[in-house]
Amino acid sequence: MKYNLEGKIFESISNSKNGEVDENTFFYYHQEGSIVWAEYEGGSVQKGHLIANMLDDGRLDMRYHHINNSGEIMIGKCISTPQLTESGYMKFQEEWQWLSGDMSAGYSEIVEIDSV
Repeated sequence: MKYNLEGKIFESISNSKNGEVDENTFFYYHQEGSIVWAEYEGGSVQKGHLIANMLDDGRLDMRYHHINNSGEIMIGKCISTPQLTESGYMKFQEEWQWLSGDMSAGYSEIVEIDSV
C-alpha cells in the first residue's frame, strides 16, 4: 500500500487499558520518503514524538516517547498496519509494547481526521 502521511492529522479511536493515548490525543504526521514522524499530545499525554520506517508492505515500524500527566517519560515500540476506511480516510491498527514501566503490550487504533 502506497501513501503519504505529510500533513495528516489522526485521532485515537481505541486503546488497551494499559495505554496512555485516548480520544483526546491527536497526532500530527510528517513524511519524507520512507521516514515518518509525528508529534502527539492531548488527554493523558503532555507531549510526545514518534519516528518510523515505512516498510515495503506499508506498515510502520516505530518507536515513540512522551511525557504523561504524571510527569513520567514513557517509551515504546509499535507496528502500525494501514487500512482505508469506507470514507477513504487512513486508519492504523497498532500493536505496541512499552519499553519502560511495566513493559506490557497492547493494541490501539487511530484514524485520520480533517482537522482538530
